[in-house]
Amino acid sequence: MILYANSDYATSMDLILAMDLKGGFVVHGKKGNRASYRPLTWGIAPVAEPIGYLAVMQPRYLYIADLDRISGTGSHDSVIPSCAGMVERCYVDRGCRSPDDILKGAHIINVVGTETAGDLWQYRGGMLSVDIRDGLVIPGGRTPVEVLSEAADLPFDCCLVLNITGVGTGKTLSFSLIEAIREAYRKRLMYGGGVHGGRDLDRLASAGFDGAIVATAVHKGTIPLESIREGSWCS
Repeated sequence: MILYANSDYATSMDLILAMDLKGGFVVHGKKGNRASYRPLTWGIAPVAEPIGYLAVMQPRYLYIADLDRISGTGSHDSVIPSCAGMVERCYVDRGCRSPDDILKGAHIINVVGTETAGDLWQYRGGMLSVDIRDGLVIPGGRTPVEVLSEAADLPFDCCLVLNITGVGTGKTLSFSLIEAIREAYRKRLMYGGGVHGGRDLDRLASAGFDGAIVATAVHKGTIPLESIREGSWCS
Protein backbone atom coordinates (compact mmCIF):
# COMPACT_ATOMS: atom_id res chain seq x y z
CA MET A 1 0.00 0.00 0.00
CA ILE A 2 1.21 3.54 -0.75
CA LEU A 3 2.48 5.53 2.22
CA TYR A 4 1.17 9.11 2.12
CA ALA A 5 2.93 12.18 3.40
CA ASN A 6 -0.02 13.12 5.60
CA SER A 7 -0.29 10.50 8.35
CA ASP A 8 -3.95 11.44 8.92
CA TYR A 9 -4.80 9.41 5.79
CA ALA A 10 -4.42 6.19 7.74
CA THR A 11 -6.48 7.24 10.77
CA SER A 12 -9.28 9.65 9.83
CA MET A 13 -11.46 10.77 6.97
CA ASP A 14 -14.52 12.87 6.17
CA LEU A 15 -17.93 11.30 6.68
CA ILE A 16 -20.59 12.56 4.29
CA LEU A 17 -24.34 11.93 4.39
CA ALA A 18 -25.86 10.85 1.06
CA MET A 19 -29.27 12.24 0.14
CA ASP A 20 -30.93 10.86 -3.00
CA LEU A 21 -33.74 13.04 -4.36
CA LYS A 22 -36.58 11.80 -6.53
CA GLY A 23 -39.98 13.36 -7.14
CA GLY A 24 -39.39 16.00 -4.47
CA PHE A 25 -38.54 13.55 -1.70
CA VAL A 26 -35.54 11.96 -0.06
CA VAL A 27 -35.63 8.35 -1.24
CA HIS A 28 -33.98 5.11 -0.18
CA GLY A 29 -32.28 3.15 -2.91
CA LYS A 30 -30.84 -0.29 -3.36
CA LYS A 31 -28.50 -1.65 -6.04
CA GLY A 32 -29.10 1.33 -8.33
CA ASN A 33 -32.60 0.17 -9.31
CA ARG A 34 -33.89 3.75 -9.36
CA ALA A 35 -37.38 2.96 -10.64
CA SER A 36 -38.04 1.15 -7.35
CA TYR A 37 -36.76 3.92 -5.04
CA ARG A 38 -39.39 5.13 -2.58
CA PRO A 39 -39.50 7.99 -0.01
CA LEU A 40 -37.35 7.29 3.03
CA THR A 41 -40.08 6.90 5.64
CA TRP A 42 -38.48 4.32 7.95
CA GLY A 43 -35.26 6.13 8.89
CA ILE A 44 -34.23 8.49 11.67
CA ALA A 45 -36.05 11.51 10.23
CA PRO A 46 -39.87 11.51 10.46
CA VAL A 47 -40.18 13.33 7.11
CA ALA A 48 -38.82 12.72 3.61
CA GLU A 49 -39.10 16.34 2.49
CA PRO A 50 -35.49 17.49 1.92
CA ILE A 51 -35.35 20.59 4.15
CA GLY A 52 -37.20 18.91 7.02
CA TYR A 53 -35.07 15.81 6.64
CA LEU A 54 -31.83 17.78 6.87
CA ALA A 55 -33.11 19.75 9.85
CA VAL A 56 -33.35 16.45 11.74
CA MET A 57 -30.18 14.80 10.44
CA GLN A 58 -27.95 17.91 10.74
CA PRO A 59 -24.97 16.55 8.76
CA ARG A 60 -21.77 18.56 8.50
CA TYR A 61 -21.16 17.41 4.92
CA LEU A 62 -23.77 16.38 2.36
CA TYR A 63 -23.83 14.53 -0.97
CA ILE A 64 -26.92 15.05 -3.11
CA ALA A 65 -27.82 12.84 -6.07
CA ASP A 66 -30.63 14.42 -8.10
CA LEU A 67 -31.95 11.18 -9.57
CA ASP A 68 -34.59 12.92 -11.68
CA ARG A 69 -32.03 15.07 -13.41
CA ILE A 70 -29.58 12.18 -13.78
CA SER A 71 -32.31 10.21 -15.57
CA GLY A 72 -33.52 13.24 -17.55
CA THR A 73 -37.03 13.34 -16.03
CA GLY A 74 -36.89 16.54 -13.97
CA SER A 75 -34.75 18.37 -11.44
CA HIS A 76 -34.50 19.59 -7.86
CA ASP A 77 -32.68 22.83 -8.68
CA SER A 78 -35.24 24.82 -6.66
CA VAL A 79 -34.37 23.08 -3.38
CA ILE A 80 -30.69 22.12 -3.75
CA PRO A 81 -29.27 25.60 -2.99
CA SER A 82 -31.32 25.74 0.23
CA CYS A 83 -30.06 22.29 1.21
CA ALA A 84 -26.48 23.35 0.48
CA GLY A 85 -26.94 26.34 2.76
CA MET A 86 -27.65 24.01 5.69
CA VAL A 87 -24.24 22.28 5.56
CA GLU A 88 -20.57 23.19 5.48
CA ARG A 89 -19.93 21.48 2.13
CA CYS A 90 -22.39 20.02 -0.37
CA TYR A 91 -21.37 17.68 -3.19
CA VAL A 92 -24.02 17.69 -5.93
CA ASP A 93 -24.43 15.13 -8.72
CA ARG A 94 -27.19 16.34 -11.01
CA GLY A 95 -26.27 14.34 -14.09
CA CYS A 96 -23.93 16.80 -15.79
CA ARG A 97 -23.81 16.23 -19.54
CA SER A 98 -21.70 19.31 -20.32
CA PRO A 99 -20.07 22.20 -18.40
CA ASP A 100 -23.30 24.16 -18.97
CA ASP A 101 -24.93 21.90 -16.37
CA ILE A 102 -22.62 23.03 -13.57
CA LEU A 103 -24.65 24.43 -10.66
CA LYS A 104 -23.25 27.51 -8.95
CA GLY A 105 -23.92 28.41 -5.36
CA ALA A 106 -22.51 28.72 -1.86
CA HIS A 107 -21.04 25.54 -0.39
CA ILE A 108 -21.69 23.56 -3.61
CA ILE A 109 -19.07 21.27 -5.16
CA ASN A 110 -20.24 19.85 -8.46
CA VAL A 111 -19.90 16.11 -9.00
CA VAL A 112 -19.46 14.99 -12.60
CA GLY A 113 -20.37 11.32 -13.02
CA THR A 114 -18.97 9.09 -15.74
CA GLU A 115 -22.52 7.73 -16.19
CA THR A 116 -23.71 10.94 -17.88
CA ALA A 117 -20.70 13.26 -18.39
CA GLY A 118 -19.55 12.45 -21.92
CA ASP A 119 -16.10 13.87 -22.69
CA LEU A 120 -14.42 14.34 -19.28
CA TRP A 121 -11.82 16.74 -20.67
CA GLN A 122 -14.45 19.44 -21.22
CA TYR A 123 -14.86 20.08 -17.47
CA ARG A 124 -12.77 22.21 -15.14
CA GLY A 125 -12.62 21.46 -11.44
CA GLY A 126 -15.12 19.79 -9.13
CA MET A 127 -15.27 16.11 -8.30
CA LEU A 128 -15.19 13.24 -10.79
CA SER A 129 -17.46 10.34 -9.87
CA VAL A 130 -16.26 7.02 -11.26
CA ASP A 131 -19.60 5.21 -11.43
CA ILE A 132 -19.36 1.43 -11.05
CA ARG A 133 -22.08 -1.09 -11.83
CA ASP A 134 -21.46 -4.82 -11.36
CA GLY A 135 -17.74 -4.19 -10.89
CA LEU A 136 -17.15 -2.16 -14.07
CA VAL A 137 -17.19 1.56 -14.82
CA ILE A 138 -20.18 2.90 -16.74
CA PRO A 139 -20.27 3.57 -19.57
CA GLY A 140 -17.58 1.60 -21.36
CA GLY A 141 -17.15 -1.40 -19.07
CA ARG A 142 -13.54 -0.68 -18.07
CA THR A 143 -12.12 -1.70 -14.71
CA PRO A 144 -12.07 0.86 -11.88
CA VAL A 145 -8.30 0.60 -11.50
CA GLU A 146 -7.78 1.28 -15.19
CA VAL A 147 -9.97 4.38 -15.10
CA LEU A 148 -8.53 5.67 -11.79
CA SER A 149 -4.97 5.28 -13.06
CA GLU A 150 -5.79 7.78 -15.82
CA ALA A 151 -8.06 10.06 -13.78
CA ALA A 152 -5.30 12.06 -12.08
CA ASP A 153 -4.55 13.71 -15.43
CA LEU A 154 -8.16 14.82 -15.88
CA PRO A 155 -9.14 18.41 -14.92
CA PHE A 156 -10.84 17.54 -11.61
CA ASP A 157 -9.83 18.42 -8.06
CA CYS A 158 -10.73 15.06 -6.52
CA CYS A 159 -12.52 11.81 -7.23
CA LEU A 160 -15.35 9.65 -5.90
CA VAL A 161 -15.54 5.90 -6.42
CA LEU A 162 -19.30 5.23 -6.46
CA ASN A 163 -20.26 1.57 -6.29
CA ILE A 164 -23.84 1.92 -7.54
CA THR A 165 -24.56 -1.80 -7.22
CA GLY A 166 -23.61 -1.64 -3.54
CA VAL A 167 -26.02 1.19 -2.64
CA GLY A 168 -28.32 0.13 0.19
CA THR A 169 -26.90 -3.40 0.38
CA GLY A 170 -24.17 -3.12 3.01
CA LYS A 171 -21.71 -4.69 0.58
CA THR A 172 -18.63 -2.73 -0.47
CA LEU A 173 -16.09 -3.61 -3.11
CA SER A 174 -13.48 -6.12 -1.96
CA PHE A 175 -10.76 -4.71 0.26
CA SER A 176 -8.06 -5.78 -2.18
CA LEU A 177 -9.79 -3.81 -4.95
CA ILE A 178 -10.25 -0.82 -2.65
CA GLU A 179 -6.51 -0.82 -1.93
CA ALA A 180 -5.69 -1.13 -5.65
CA ILE A 181 -8.02 1.79 -6.45
CA ARG A 182 -6.37 3.96 -3.81
CA GLU A 183 -2.92 3.15 -5.16
CA ALA A 184 -4.04 4.03 -8.70
CA TYR A 185 -5.12 7.59 -7.80
CA ARG A 186 -3.00 9.97 -5.73
CA LYS A 187 -5.35 12.96 -5.38
CA ARG A 188 -8.14 13.24 -2.80
CA LEU A 189 -10.38 10.18 -3.08
CA MET A 190 -13.82 9.37 -1.63
CA TYR A 191 -15.83 6.15 -1.59
CA GLY A 192 -19.57 5.52 -1.64
CA GLY A 193 -21.90 2.53 -2.00
CA GLY A 194 -22.54 -0.32 0.42
CA VAL A 195 -20.65 0.93 3.48
CA HIS A 196 -22.11 -1.21 6.27
CA GLY A 197 -20.57 0.17 9.43
CA GLY A 198 -17.48 0.96 11.42
CA ARG A 199 -15.43 -1.97 10.15
CA ASP A 200 -15.86 -0.84 6.52
CA LEU A 201 -15.01 2.73 7.47
CA ASP A 202 -11.88 1.56 9.28
CA ARG A 203 -10.79 -0.34 6.17
CA LEU A 204 -11.34 2.66 3.93
CA ALA A 205 -9.42 4.91 6.30
CA SER A 206 -6.54 2.46 6.60
CA ALA A 207 -6.40 2.15 2.80
CA GLY A 208 -5.91 5.92 2.58
CA PHE A 209 -9.32 7.19 1.47
CA ASP A 210 -10.13 10.80 2.33
CA GLY A 211 -13.86 10.35 2.83
CA ALA A 212 -16.84 8.02 2.74
CA ILE A 213 -20.43 8.67 1.67
CA VAL A 214 -23.05 6.83 3.74
CA ALA A 215 -26.79 6.79 4.36
CA THR A 216 -28.46 3.41 4.95
CA ALA A 217 -26.00 2.45 7.68
CA VAL A 218 -26.82 5.65 9.57
CA HIS A 219 -30.54 4.95 9.50
CA LYS A 220 -29.95 1.35 10.58
CA GLY A 221 -27.73 2.46 13.44
CA THR A 222 -24.50 0.76 12.37
CA ILE A 223 -22.89 4.20 11.90
CA PRO A 224 -23.66 6.72 14.67
CA LEU A 225 -25.69 9.77 13.71
CA GLU A 226 -23.26 11.84 15.78
CA SER A 227 -20.42 10.86 13.42
CA ILE A 228 -22.36 12.33 10.50
CA ARG A 229 -22.93 15.51 12.48
CA GLU A 230 -19.22 15.72 13.29
CA GLY A 231 -18.37 14.94 9.67
CA SER A 232 -15.46 12.67 10.44
CA TRP A 233 -14.51 9.09 11.20
CA CYS A 234 -11.42 8.15 13.19
CA SER A 235 -10.23 4.55 13.09
